[in-house]
Amino acid sequence: MPPGLWRDADFRRLWAGQTASQLGEHTTLVVLPLFAVLTLDAGAGQLGVLRAVGQAPILLLSLLAGAWVDRWRARTVMVLTDAARAVALGAAAAAGLLGLLGLPALFVVAFTVGALSVLFDVAYQASLVRMVRRDQLVRGNSALEGSRSAAQIGGPALGGALVSLLSAPVAAAAGALFFAVSFVSLRRIRRPEAVPECVAPVAERPERAVPVRRRILEGLRFVATNAWLRAVCLASAAFQLSFAATMTVYLLFLPRELHLTGATVGLALAATGPGALLGSVLAARLPGRFGHGVVLVSAAVPGNGALLCVPALHGSSAATVLALLAANLVFGTFSQLVNVTVMSVRQAVTPDGMQGRAAATITFVGMGFTPLGSLLGGLLAQEWGLRTGLLVTAAGMMLSPALMAASPLARLGRVLPAPQT
Repeated sequence: MPPGLWRDADFRRLWAGQTASQLGEHTTLVVLPLFAVLTLDAGAGQLGVLRAVGQAPILLLSLLAGAWVDRWRARTVMVLTDAARAVALGAAAAAGLLGLLGLPALFVVAFTVGALSVLFDVAYQASLVRMVRRDQLVRGNSALEGSRSAAQIGGPALGGALVSLLSAPVAAAAGALFFAVSFVSLRRIRRPEAVPECVAPVAERPERAVPVRRRILEGLRFVATNAWLRAVCLASAAFQLSFAATMTVYLLFLPRELHLTGATVGLALAATGPGALLGSVLAARLPGRFGHGVVLVSAAVPGNGALLCVPALHGSSAATVLALLAANLVFGTFSQLVNVTVMSVRQAVTPDGMQGRAAATITFVGMGFTPLGSLLGGLLAQEWGLRTGLLVTAAGMMLSPALMAASPLARLGRVLPAPQT
C-alpha cells in the first residue's frame, strides 16, 4: 500500500475501527447460531429461521441505507450503528446471564444487529471513496478487506471458544466490546466529510432536497443501466443464495454429522481468515497484472468449488479437521480475491454522489437472497439429510462464476473504467 495511506491518521482510524467492527460482527455471526444449536437444541428449521431473521434487514433496509448514506456523513452513520450494536449485544449478554435469552429473544437480537450491520457496511464502503484518491481505491480496499480477513480469523475462533468454554452471554459481551472499540476509533476521525450533492441529471438541487424515494430509484436505475454493475448483481445473487443455504447446512453438518465441538467448529470457520488475508494481498497485485476480468473468473471457480469436498468427509478425526481447514483456506483466499476486485470495479465506475446507493442496490439484489437461501438450506437439510443437502447447496455456488464468465466483467482489462454518469 502506498506510504501516503499509512501516514494518514484518519485512514488508520477508519481501518482500526472497521477492523474492530468486523471482528465483533464475525464473532456474533458464530455465537448466535451456536447458542441456538448447542444450548437451545434448535433444529434445522429453527436454525434456518434464525439465520433468515438476521439476514432479513439486507432485503428490507439496503435501499434505504444507500439513500441515507448518500444524504448524510458516512462517519456519523458508522459511529451511531456501532454504539447501537454494542448496546444490543450488551443487553443480550445481560439477559443470557439472567437465564432470559431464549430463542425468541435470540431472533430479536439477530434482527437488530443485522439491521445495524447493513447501515454500517454501506457507510464504510462510501467512506473510503470520500477519504482516498481513486487511484488508491484498490489498495485501500485491500487494506480494509485485509482487516475483515483478520476478523474472519479471530471472530469465529473466539466466538466458538467462548461459547464452548464459558457461555453464550460471555461471547455476546465480547462482541459488544469490539463494537465499543470501533465506536471510539471512528469518533476520533478529524477530517471534515462533505455530503455529496446529487449527480443525477434529473435534479440540480442538493442531495438533501431530493426525496428518499427518488434517490432510491436513481440508484436502482444507475445500476440497472450499467452493464458491469448488472453482472455484479446477478453473480452476487447467485452466490449469496447458494452460500446462505450452504452455511445453514454446514453449521449443522459439522457438530451433528462430524461430531465436532463448538471450539473445533470455530477453528474450522476461522480457517477462511488466513486465506482471506492472502486473497486481500493478491487483490492488490493480480488485477493490475493480469486484468480484472481474468482474475474475477479464474478466482471464482476454485473459491466457490472448494466446499464441494466437505460432504465427502466422515468422523471427527485429525484428517477430517485438516481437510476442513484446507477447504476453508482455499475458499477464503479466492473468495476474498473476488470480493476486493468486485468492490474496486463498483467504486471505480460509480460517481461519488452515487456510491452509497450503488453499494446498497447491489447489496439489496445480491445479499437480499440470503434469507431465502437460509430457509432453503434448512428445508433441504430437513428433507434430504445433512450430507445430501450440503452437496446440493455447495454445487449451486458454481453458478456465480458461470454468470461472470458470460458477462462483460470477464472482459475488463488491467485499468479500471472511469466513473459512469
